[in-house]
Amino acid sequence: MMQQVKVQEIEAAAAFLRGKVNFPIQVGVVLGSGLSAFAERLEKNVVVPYATLANFPQTTVPGHSGRFVAGFIEDASVLCMQGRVHFYEGYSMPQVALGVRLMASLGVRTLILTNAAGAVNTAYRPGDFMLISDHINLMGNNPLIGAHDAQWGERFVDQSDSYTPALRQITREVAQELQVPLHEGVYAGLTGPAYETPAEIRMLRVLGADACGMSTVPEAIVARQSGMRILGISLITNMGAGIAAPLHHSEVVEVAEKRKKDFELLLAAIIRRINEE
Repeated sequence: MMQQVKVQEIEAAAAFLRGKVNFPIQVGVVLGSGLSAFAERLEKNVVVPYATLANFPQTTVPGHSGRFVAGFIEDASVLCMQGRVHFYEGYSMPQVALGVRLMASLGVRTLILTNAAGAVNTAYRPGDFMLISDHINLMGNNPLIGAHDAQWGERFVDQSDSYTPALRQITREVAQELQVPLHEGVYAGLTGPAYETPAEIRMLRVLGADACGMSTVPEAIVARQSGMRILGISLITNMGAGIAAPLHHSEVVEVAEKRKKDFELLLAAIIRRINEE
């Protein structure tokens, strides 16, 4: 039976976080594999490990620290999830998206989702950034399945513009100003933890995907239900199977390490621009 998430659990976790973070949060950020160092840039930061929150799922993957970090990028208040949990770790879809529900409960209205992704589009290269324009859910599951509470929003969620056009435009402008090359494309979410086969990568290309990974989609669905504005950014860390050499998770972390400075500059500039709206 799929593990459900109860409204009372989210409210209790939100109350606990409010007791640690005594300022309203403008922007929530989920940091993907190898990208967690961005949280260290926050000023006046407050750190809350996931382990201190009752019933909160714990990360088990290298590159995911497993803690909330709240603080400021200049005047913009930010709450980072320094690492996420994944469906392949054995958690239910509602548990995977619990962090986003918690942010929504805290009043976060703008969410930035980041991830490490494999290239499906052969024009991409490791180290490139991709602005997510849309996604394809190939996880065979959905975080909205199960008991529904009206507090969470509509049960039947429109996903026509899940990745907010205005935030995407801000990101394009910031990337151009910083001279950071930026692709824009479709992200395919799969379960993992095995990487895709060459045949699956060819299939994804036919379906219209430009990159693929094992996260982000459940979080985006819940954020959309919660009425959040959503921005998604992928760091391309490897070429999909059959395009280049065999795949290893260490490659993901290594490429993220090489591009973390540009990633942090880009993300900080985007948050500052959002704060100016």
